[in-house]
Amino acid sequence: MNERQALAALADQFEADRRHLRAVAFRLLGSVHDADDAVQAAWLKVSRRGIDGVTNPTAWFTTVTARECLDRLRERKRRAEVLGGDALLPENTVPAADEQVAMAESVGRAMLVVLDRLSPAQRVAFVLHDAFAVPFDDIAALLDRTPAAAKKLASRARERIHGAPTTARPTAQHLEIARAFLAASQHGDLDTLLRILDPDVVRRVDRVLVGAHIPSELRGAREFVEESKMFAAVARGGQVAVLDGAAGIVIAPAGELKTLLRLDIRDGRIHTIDIIGDPDRLAAVDVTLAH
Repeated sequence: MNERQALAALADQFEADRRHLRAVAFRLLGSVHDADDAVQAAWLKVSRRGIDGVTNPTAWFTTVTARECLDRLRERKRRAEVLGGDALLPENTVPAADEQVAMAESVGRAMLVVLDRLSPAQRVAFVLHDAFAVPFDDIAALLDRTPAAAKKLASRARERIHGAPTTARPTAQHLEIARAFLAASQHGDLDTLLRILDPDVVRRVDRVLVGAHIPSELRGAREFVEESKMFAAVARGGQVAVLDGAAGIVIAPAGELKTLLRLDIRDGRIHTIDIIGDPDRLAAVDVTLAH
């Protein structure tokens, strides 16, 4: 086999794994565009090195792709420290793009939001091991850590994602009420909203999210239901999550956090809806997945 034939064979092997590599890169970077860039950069590195002596090409392609993603995550974190929190967002996310939305839905919008709050090393360790069953020995080599340290990183990531055993959690009833609230908001089910809202419910919203014509505080279930008609499309980008130990909703249409709704639920009804959009307030809320 001459050099051209060898490169063509290598390209065929890589293409056969591209879908898998793209899935790895998307979970690590949270952006279809950035994932495609990372996979293409991985191919350029693989094509230059070749796979002589490689016994498992798929594992090797995964390692090269993950290393490329790790470098990008570290650069994103460095920019955030220099420029501010917005630099933590994926560089090329296009929220309206159908594929970006579909990929975010397949992984879980809340999951992507929580993954964005992990350190680069935690994200790589968790995603590779828990989502793709990569052995910790391989992850350790990628991160330049010991296998024990790689396990620790993944464990800490799980606690950030699912909450530590000692973390306060909402009751199953509260989560069901939050899900019913979200579904009713998405589908314009006004009767259900009226049933689960306290008659004197208070809605507060950060001023950065609304124009001057919308009050920052609104009181009354019927008043809120009337207002909610305007925001059904926004609610479709939502997913129930746990916010500071209480039931709430993450609005992240394409996996990029836009808004949090913190719900105060008592006696089977929602008494307060705190709609958070201020960047500093968003960053201060502890977000974990709802079970």
